[in-house]
Amino acid sequence: MPFDLSQIGAKSKTYTHAYDWKQQATYALGIGAKRDELAYLYENHAGGMNVFPTYAVVPAFEPVLEMMSRAQANFAMVVHGAQKIRMKRALPATATLETVATLRGIYDLKKLSSLIVDTETRIDGEVAFTTEWGILVRGEGNFGGERPPKDDEGHSAPSGQEPDWEFEEATSPEQALLYRISGDTNPLHADPEFAAKVGFPQGPILHGLCTYGHVARAATAKAAGGDATKLSAMGAQFRNPVWPGDTIVTRGYNLGGGKVALQAFAKGRPDPVVTNAWATFND
Repeated sequence: MPFDLSQIGAKSKTYTHAYDWKQQATYALGIGAKRDELAYLYENHAGGMNVFPTYAVVPAFEPVLEMMSRAQANFAMVVHGAQKIRMKRALPATATLETVATLRGIYDLKKLSSLIVDTETRIDGEVAFTTEWGILVRGEGNFGGERPPKDDEGHSAPSGQEPDWEFEEATSPEQALLYRISGDTNPLHADPEFAAKVGFPQGPILHGLCTYGHVARAATAKAAGGDATKLSAMGAQFRNPVWPGDTIVTRGYNLGGGKVALQAFAKGRPDPVVTNAWATFND
């Protein structure tokens, strides 16, 4: 199905998303939080419950899906290519969010295509965070469109340099089934028959954003003493699939000024699953 290029620049309707501790705890568990991260899991934690910043992707699910649908993307062939978040303020323990998405562009990568969708989320009229989504559509390239603009913000891991730190964590075989409760219910992450039909005979893969959350937790643990409220922005590109049960190995390279370059692997496989990744932390 050809893309509807007339939708480039279009905005979604405004989506309202309310959350409390239950949504936050479910999300934190979905990205692998453990009981020693109680501030993100327990509503009566001393000092109040914290919100993990990568939760910013959750209220964007519906508006991003609207823009993908309006662009006439083939959902069966969609995979996540890249993700960024930028926090403008810390999120309260409970809130009602309003999010609008914009379809920035539809780009031709020859064998596949790329949709870039931006979102902006507000609390009581104030911008709380923005996100940028890179959505890849397999088998839908070579339509004569423009190439995507170069992303000059990515910070690759320094070539030949040993990481400053490494963080290793196993996912559970049920990780994708838990993560999808937060709202990303693509059957690619739950249904073995569907996964095989669209090119993954090994079974359902882990959500890219679940891997993203694991990498963010690793960076927070190693670069911010476990205080996720210091995470101000993060970007990543998804290169290879992760399967539930895989162990994610995150490597960090300190760049100074609160910025860290990141790379992640599935243990036992040589090719990275996340590249051109970075995170910035406030003091």
